[in-house]
This record gives sequence, structure tokens and C-alpha cells, in this order.
Amino acid sequence: MKQMSHIDHDIPSTPGKFKMEKSSYMNRIRWHYSSLAKLTFWSFVLFLGLILVFFFKSPTSTSSPLPSDLSRRSLRTYSWGGPAWEKRVRASSRTRSRNGLSVLVTGAAGFVGTHVSAALKRRGDGVLGLDNFNDYYDPSLKRARQALLERSGVFIVEGDINDIALLKKLFEVVAFTHVMHLAAQAGVRYAMENPSSYVHSNIAGLVSILEVCKSANPQPAIVWASSSSVYGLNTKVPFSEKDRTDQPASLYAATKKAGEEIAHTYNHIYGLSLTGLRFFTVYGPWGRPDMAYFFFTKDILKGKSVPIFEAANHGTVARDFTYIDDIVKGCLAALDTAEKSTGSGGKKKGPAQLRVFNLGNTSPVPVSDLVSILERLLKVKAKRSVTKLPRNGDVQFTHANISSAQRELGYKPTTDLQTGLKKFVRWYLSYYDSGKKSAQ
Repeated sequence: MKQMSHIDHDIPSTPGKFKMEKSSYMNRIRWHYSSLAKLTFWSFVLFLGLILVFFFKSPTSTSSPLPSDLSRRSLRTYSWGGPAWEKRVRASSRTRSRNGLSVLVTGAAGFVGTHVSAALKRRGDGVLGLDNFNDYYDPSLKRARQALLERSGVFIVEGDINDIALLKKLFEVVAFTHVMHLAAQAGVRYAMENPSSYVHSNIAGLVSILEVCKSANPQPAIVWASSSSVYGLNTKVPFSEKDRTDQPASLYAATKKAGEEIAHTYNHIYGLSLTGLRFFTVYGPWGRPDMAYFFFTKDILKGKSVPIFEAANHGTVARDFTYIDDIVKGCLAALDTAEKSTGSGGKKKGPAQLRVFNLGNTSPVPVSDLVSILERLLKVKAKRSVTKLPRNGDVQFTHANISSAQRELGYKPTTDLQTGLKKFVRWYLSYYDSGKKSAQ
């Protein structure tokens, strides 16, 4: 800024009245252009500086100073560390059985993360949660899940999966045998509003987890959440793990497909044991408010119109709805059958396990039938509004072939949609307690 002040002093405030000393015409021209060049140069520098500050400024905080580590520019500032914090981390991760697993669960305050963490803790495994409690949907629901887990002895560290310093610290404190990576930016339609959040969480976040795991000694085995969305515009049904997945219909699907390719790379180079799970429309108690069954329930009770999507030529829109307890069984089976990673200190010692499984229910149900079941359970007639399926990334149908998961994981879903929705509605009415809590 001192250079700018110097330029300002050289330029008169009233150029028309400025009296030049006698000099040649060429001297005047040189003076004019050198001053103009300096002004242009420093203006450009200032402009470039403003652009850089704007580009690297964290979207999550408008008042905090710019972090020195640009890889952390989109992270909130979380409080972690210290003897008391480390004691809680160790206690939560401690196993109660001789052959128990010690599992880091990312996205632990999420829908699937909460149920998986609770199930692991119930059977005696050590479980440490990690979650950033973002506001993609009502954070109070995530806090309620956190309280539920804390009562069962699971501590959730509040932090971001892109915070490498935090991840390294966790692995310093605990030698995790497994990582259940469930943290992700979910939802198909939201990608049209905030695409960068999907790249940040689903791609950069996965790489951050894998980077820390590859350097850990010993390396943990990793099970992570892919999605049935990777099948995209595939028309062959039921969807098999051997089918093409190179035609994503949404950015969300594209980031999950990218995750599968990234997993292959880290398995190939660093010997990480990796298992991807393609979830098919998971539902149940403590579910996600952005899912159709959840907001249909809310809207039916409030007397609002419920949108029933229909595909081209009046085609039926159907989903392979999978109850949360069945998904949890698949997740735990994937952890239990995961082989050890083969690397050490970031160097591969031999071939490592690489798998991907469909976890679905194998029986797609039309969305209109979902509404009919909710009507019976809630004893309220829905106001249906039939509308065309928008071009926002949604696909017409999903249908899982689970033969591979049955054979290798012993996976066998047992809950039909009627039974599962009955359990969800019971939880929903209890949780929102006739209006005491607001279903946002």
C-alpha cells in the first residue's frame, strides 16, 4: 500500500492546472506513460489480491481470519485436543471383547451412521464417531442422534473429514482396526443448488480419509458408502455390480462413481483394503428429512399436497426401499469380512481386497404405493398431486441384485415396506410429539 500512496502523490488532484516545467515533448510523453503504467500495474495487483481473498475465503465463516493452510479454507474452526478430549476418544474406542473391532465411524450423527455406531457398540466393539453437524437438514435432529449415542457410550468428535490435522491426531491416539466412512453430502436435487459441497465432501473428503489411512501403521480396513445412484441411466434390471456405471444422472451420482474409482486407485497403489456399499433408498426411524417417505409423512399430517412423480408416457416411478436394520446388518457383515490392508507406512506390501456390494431389498415399490401405505398408517387421506418427473437427477426406478452380498456377506433383507414404515411412523409421531417439535 505504500507504493500506492507514492503513486497518488505523484498525480496532481487538478491535472488541468498543473504547471509542467519546461521539457521536451518526448519527456512529457514518457512521464505520462510511466505514471500510467505504474498506476495500471498496481491497480492490477490490488484487483488480483481481492480476487484471491474472495476465492480462498471460507464460506462457513465470514469473520475468522484466512487460514494459513489453504486446504482447510472451507472448514469451520472446531475445538479439539487436550488430555480430557484424548481420554474420551480412547474410552469410546475401547473394545469390550477380545476380538472386538475398533472403528472410526465418519458421519456418525447421520442416519445410517447413528444406527451402525449403536449396533457396533451393542456387540462390544470400540466406536468413535466423527461428524461436522452441517445444516443440510435440521441440525437438531443430528444433535438428538448424538445424545442417543452418547447414552450408549459413543463419543462423536465434532470436526470435518477434510481436516487432515484432526484425522492424524485421531490415528495417533487410537490404532483403529477399521474405518466405516459414511460422511457425505447426500441428496440428488441439492446438487443443483450447491454443487461444490458434493465435491468437497464426497471427493475431497474421501481422499482425505484415504490419505490418512494409507500412512497409518497399521493401515485400517475401510468400508465406505457408495450409492445405488451410480447406476444412473442404466436400463438393465435388476442392477448388478457388474453393470455399467458410466452414465450418472446427477452430480451426486458422479461424485459417488468418482469415489469408487478413487478407492480402486488407493487399493492399487497403497494396499488399502476397501469395500464399497451401494445403498438403495434407505428408510426408517431417525431418518433423513429430505427423503420422500419422511417429508410425505410430514405433508400428509399437515394437509399439504404430496407430489407423486410420473415418468414419460405415464411411466411408474419406483424405488427399492431398504429398511435401516437390514442396511446395518450389511454394514457390519462388510466390516467383519474385510481383510487386512497390506500396506505399511504408505507402501504397498502385496495385493489387497477390493469389493463393492449392492445393499437393497430386491423388491421395488411404486411411490404411489408408498403414499397409500402412509395413508393407512397415519389414518389421513393424502392430497396427491401427480406431476412429471423433473430433470433434476432423479431416475425412474432402482432395483438391486443382491446375489453377491448374499454369497459373500450373508446379507438377507427381512423387512418389507409395510413393516418398516409402521416402525418409522411410530418413531416419527413419538419424536415430534404432536407438534412439540417442529418437523422442518
